[in-house]
Amino acid sequence: MKVDLHIHTNYSDGAYDPSTVVQKSAKAGLNIISITDHDNVDGIKEAIECGKDLNVEVIPGLEISTDLEDNEIHLLAYFIDVTNEELQKYLKFFREERFYRAKRIVKKLQNLGLNITIDHVMEKAKNSAVGRPHIAYALVDLGLVNDYYEAFHKYIGDYAPAYEKKIHVSPVSALKLISDAGGLSFIAHPGNIKDSILYYLIKSGIDGIETIHPSHSETQIRFFKGIVSQYCLLSSGGSDYHGGKKDDEGNLGKYYITESQLDAMRKMLIKNNS
Repeated sequence: MKVDLHIHTNYSDGAYDPSTVVQKSAKAGLNIISITDHDNVDGIKEAIECGKDLNVEVIPGLEISTDLEDNEIHLLAYFIDVTNEELQKYLKFFREERFYRAKRIVKKLQNLGLNITIDHVMEKAKNSAVGRPHIAYALVDLGLVNDYYEAFHKYIGDYAPAYEKKIHVSPVSALKLISDAGGLSFIAHPGNIKDSILYYLIKSGIDGIETIHPSHSETQIRFFKGIVSQYCLLSSGGSDYHGGKKDDEGNLGKYYITESQLDAMRKMLIKNNS
């Protein structure tokens, strides 16, 4: 069994609609996946229904941006109740904040002499939670940069000329939000964060760590598996698939965890609810 618990659709910064993502996952030999869009759960229902037809189980998921010591930390949530009232309030607030941030970035780009409007960006975002990838796609389509990565490097990446910080919740607040929605919390791609923050999150009550990720080296994978074992945490992993201009089609079916690791998550859920 191949289990990929980190996949995005066009309800955040992925290229494809939920049904297409599930179809691609099935073709890649995946048996179980989780849709983990940024600050958005609207694509999960469609994915679950499509998965039933293709014999692909879809676990409700979410990726949340948090902030600690001026460091951005992403948390993954699994098995959440997407109808949870507090969760829905959070998602509504952050969708609004994402839009205002996009407008500020566009204004900075205009001040740099680039002919781009918020309408160009929203055409890419459509009904999804707008983010920097949509701005990058708009810049590419307008011929203002050569590719997605140049957009980030030259204009909108962290601390580039048009960079704007997100409004984040604290990790502890996000952990409570996930727990209250009946879910399990995991540190996303921990290879990108400081060790001190990793241990802070462990002490704060994180359920697990994403050990398998395309950005992790073999040395990092071994290190994080050791941390999981040492602190009796759960292990997650996946492709962080987006598709489209991110050129990561080959990652589907390549980065995954086992059914036994997923079973450990299910047992933890039963324990939490007993």
